[in-house]
Amino acid sequence: MRNWLKKTRMKKCKTQYEVAELSGISRSYYTKIELGIKTPTVDVAKKIAKTLDFKWSIFFEEECSFKEHKQLA
Repeated sequence: MRNWLKKTRMKKCKTQYEVAELSGISRSYYTKIELGIKTPTVDVAKKIAKTLDFKWSIFFEEECSFKEHKQLA
């Protein structure tokens, strides 16, 4: 789970739906990103970062989640 993303969203008093709408993605896709099931594309990372006001590259500074790693194997 990307706890930092959830904390950032909550500090901005936004729901997952609101962040998704403002970022131009579906709520289910955003939820999977926040849970660490999916890693966003660079374009989507930039949109979410703009919506929540943080550096977009943070998505790619972490190792991929266990679920993603398992899917790639």
